[in-house]
Amino acid sequence: MREAAPAATDSDDISAVPLRHPWRWVMAAVLAGGFAALAVSLWQNDNVNHPTISEFIFDRRILDGVVLTLVLTVVSMIISTILAVVLAVMRLSNNPVMSALAWLYIWAFRGTPLLIQIVFWGYLGLLYAQISLGIPFTDFTIFTVDTNTLIPAFAAGLLALTLNQAAYSAEIVRAGMLSVDEGQYEAAYSVGMSPGFTLFKVVLPQAMRVIIPPMGNETISMLKNTSLLSVIAVLEIYTVATQISSQNLRQVELLIVVSCWYLFLTSVLSVPQYYLERHFGRGNARSLPPTPIARVRAVLGGPRWPRPTPERTDAS
Repeated sequence: MREAAPAATDSDDISAVPLRHPWRWVMAAVLAGGFAALAVSLWQNDNVNHPTISEFIFDRRILDGVVLTLVLTVVSMIISTILAVVLAVMRLSNNPVMSALAWLYIWAFRGTPLLIQIVFWGYLGLLYAQISLGIPFTDFTIFTVDTNTLIPAFAAGLLALTLNQAAYSAEIVRAGMLSVDEGQYEAAYSVGMSPGFTLFKVVLPQAMRVIIPPMGNETISMLKNTSLLSVIAVLEIYTVATQISSQNLRQVELLIVVSCWYLFLTSVLSVPQYYLERHFGRGNARSLPPTPIARVRAVLGGPRWPRPTPERTDAS
């Protein structure tokens, strides 16, 4: 009579030990120490007047410049994004005229520096003293207005930022639309959806996964590009700081104040970008990455976020 095979023991199980990377921690400590040493060196520099920084960090003029900077950033990004969708649709259109016009617009505004465009709109009055509306090639005029009155410095800066950003955003939107499989279009058309309904209900929601990350970067770049409006005297935060430093001759201290505000605003704008990426990436990842709050809780010893477990196959 054949004896039964002995039961498997625990000695046959494989115990996986995570690979350790001690040099990563060493390199991280070296970089953190170098950054801390640089920060301390800058802060303890005898040539930096700390009371000036404390005096102007929450100065009313600086705060007004911060508000104007945010307004310029938000309004420019909203309008330029709408225009970018239109340009992207035109670029992908089968109509050669529409496609050529969109390509020409993008070519012109991407091919010239933003600073030149700001100066052009700021000094448009030198080219056209007055702007009239009427019937071309006739003396019939509905109204005539002074160019500098119609387009003040704020409007000129907003125009320059918006039109320039639309050219870059259009390529981002076009890339996102091209990332959507053509079968999505065919499926939408097969159930009777119109092209416009398909665009806004099928294509763009799927393209947002590709569009959001670069558009977030463009928003942060827009925030910093508002400083170029100082050439046409728009009173955003950098222009205000420059005016103050020209009076008290504390250029470095005012630059530190401006840098602190830019870093703060950049951090604030990064939060909605992060959650938008999580929202539109829900269907493309098995497990969403932890939120910043979840990371902090994990570091402090709270409940850790769920991690995806790899599939296990038992040997036969």
